[in-house]
Amino acid sequence: MTPASNSSLFILTEQPSIGNHFVAQLRNIEVQRDRMRFRRNMERIGELLAYEISKALPFVSAQITTPLGTAHTQQLQHQPVLTTILRAGLPLFQGFLNVFDEAESAFIGAYRGPHQEDHSFDIEMKYLTSPSIEGKTLILIDPMLATGKSIIRSYETLLKHGQPAQVHIATAIASRAGTQYVLDNLPGCKIWTGAVDEELNHKFYIVPGLGDAGDLAFGEKR
Repeated sequence: MTPASNSSLFILTEQPSIGNHFVAQLRNIEVQRDRMRFRRNMERIGELLAYEISKALPFVSAQITTPLGTAHTQQLQHQPVLTTILRAGLPLFQGFLNVFDEAESAFIGAYRGPHQEDHSFDIEMKYLTSPSIEGKTLILIDPMLATGKSIIRSYETLLKHGQPAQVHIATAIASRAGTQYVLDNLPGCKIWTGAVDEELNHKFYIVPGLGDAGDLAFGEKR
């Protein structure tokens, strides 16, 4: 496997910024006990990643009228379609919605099926609602990119609603193997992440990661 190029992978914590602080709090087992703070930190990472992604979107020149005259500016040519995987993706998605507040949204119910004896698993899809994505900018939002299988399966399912012009993947924590899997199977996309960890354990969980993002945000599921 060849490593992902800088043009296809943006890592927020590669440079010092307040983003490092938010990612560190997400990971911290002491801070994680405050469920509201966990959700808010995830939301703030979403806002930072949305801002970074906005620099890669098409803009057009525009004029606006102020109380004292006319100002020249740049405005988004089109709003993106924000897509998240339920339920864990909701806080990160909210951060994106805070920035792209006129965007359309899509929601996907995707999760790991039962683990086999070798700990492998299939991705099960139970729910999808989406506007047309034909010719639009698609941003797929999921807090954890471990193997990359759920992102690819979600994207393939979304294609019944059209072929997007651009595809961006946004995640709080990713694994090195997962990012490479996505880039290998979805050429032309760009991944935007808070941090990249080098290890997946035998159950395909990111190490050191942060734990189960859905449980930490909303409580353990049964």
